[in-house]
Amino acid sequence: MKTLRDPGHALGAGLAEIRQQFQIPGSFPDDALAAAAAAKDRVPSEHVDRTARDFVTLDPATSTDLDQAFAIERSGHDFLLHYAIADVAWFVRDGDPLDEEAWKRGASQYLPDGKVSLYPAAIGEAAASLLPDGPRPAIIFTSRIRPEGDAILQGVERALIHSRAKLAYSTVDDADLPEGLAEISERIRLAEYKRGASRVDPPEQEVEPLGNGGYTLRFRQRYASEDQNASLSLATNLAIAKALLDHHAGFFRIMPEPDARAIERLRQTARAFGLQWPCMASLTQYERTLDPSDPKQAAFMMAIRRAGERATYAPYEDGLMPWHAAIAAPYVHATAPLRRLADRYVIQAALAVANGRPVPLDVSEAFQRLQPVMDRANGLGGRIERAVIGLAEALMLQGHTGEVFDALVTDVDERGARIQLCDAPVVDRIGVDGLEPGAAIKVRLIKVDTVKRRITFEQAKL
Repeated sequence: MKTLRDPGHALGAGLAEIRQQFQIPGSFPDDALAAAAAAKDRVPSEHVDRTARDFVTLDPATSTDLDQAFAIERSGHDFLLHYAIADVAWFVRDGDPLDEEAWKRGASQYLPDGKVSLYPAAIGEAAASLLPDGPRPAIIFTSRIRPEGDAILQGVERALIHSRAKLAYSTVDDADLPEGLAEISERIRLAEYKRGASRVDPPEQEVEPLGNGGYTLRFRQRYASEDQNASLSLATNLAIAKALLDHHAGFFRIMPEPDARAIERLRQTARAFGLQWPCMASLTQYERTLDPSDPKQAAFMMAIRRAGERATYAPYEDGLMPWHAAIAAPYVHATAPLRRLADRYVIQAALAVANGRPVPLDVSEAFQRLQPVMDRANGLGGRIERAVIGLAEALMLQGHTGEVFDALVTDVDERGARIQLCDAPVVDRIGVDGLEPGAAIKVRLIKVDTVKRRITFEQAKL
């Protein structure tokens, strides 16, 4: 899962309940499995041979659905970033059972005890995955990364690649990585800074036993290689977005700025954690100072990410600029086609326009139908994530009934006062009248229900 890990399987029973509640499929229909078995042996016939190029993948150690591989070369003062993306469209044809099931799912869903994939394992974790056990069909996006960090799409081609190594964030050494990765990543980071981007990547939380039968949530270390790898995906998506926008086509990821209420709630959350957010500093300016290795600052980064959950998608429309506020630029999702349905179509559009061809009609038609599918998948992912975090919080607080905690009111509405505990990444509501945002209060934990994932506080009368 992207936000929480459970290496000791403490959440097992609760996760089974979550899977049932949200009707998360446990397997694929027989016709989709049969289609995958037939498609996995489809021989690439429209791909140039790029197997001599030194591609590598960089992912969590246990990942087998490898969407991306990369190679880097110098070009004067610039770098050429060759970013290979799994050619899912080679195996999945419009209207076949694989495609129909993917449109139902929209995206892979992640839980601490395993993912629910967009495609069967024969495709998503074998034939289309860029594993290092043999040539794989891919779409290579070559972008020129200039000293200022701008990424300009230079070419897109269907190709056979052969990854030379499956590298893992937790074990990779600098010597294993292509020369220039750190410099490219720094260039891209500086370009973000100049654009005024406010993208944050909080570290994952991990359920950790305390040894006395209780549990706590801690933030695990975020590796430098994670940020470096993320920068390559970001630059490629930005370059693709610009190319599509120039051709009046595409399917864009868009997100508005947090509204004034969300900003005020975040300011109160920062206060609850004892963080000093200068009153004259914008959210973007303050975000840049946060240290994810500090637990309270990491918790605040999570609060920021949740405040920006209003992102959606939209096809290109004349006269409208598709804007992603956190990226501070037009942006697409194209680099994870094994995990997101929309990426498969964005890739096909980019392949066409980069080679002087019009966007295929079936791709343009898909862009008009994708938004509700992707929003539904993202909405489900958000609900699953909140349920899992609620489960982890209940488990962490089990055995603490009756204890009093410091809290700060971050918001008040018709549902009551929204509170943030000052010493734990826990948010809840209490039904008390007369409280105002910013009020520092004491709350007593009166009930924990790990089955229903509910915790109940009341204002403590001291």
